[in-house]
Amino acid sequence: MVWTVQRLDPDRSRRRLQLLAELASAKSVRDRERPRQQHDERLRELIAMRRRLAG
Repeated sequence: MVWTVQRLDPDRSRRRLQLLAELASAKSVRDRERPRQQHDERLRELIAMRRRLAG
């Protein structure tokens, strides 16, 4: 089986590059937000534990 390289038309190539750039941007935003989300989750767990112990 022989692999052939297909040439992408310029519009398809441009859309592909744009999609990849948007995905990279979304990943960087998600990575920046992750520590904050983990902090918020831990804080909620501590509040719930305190309520259980107090009640």
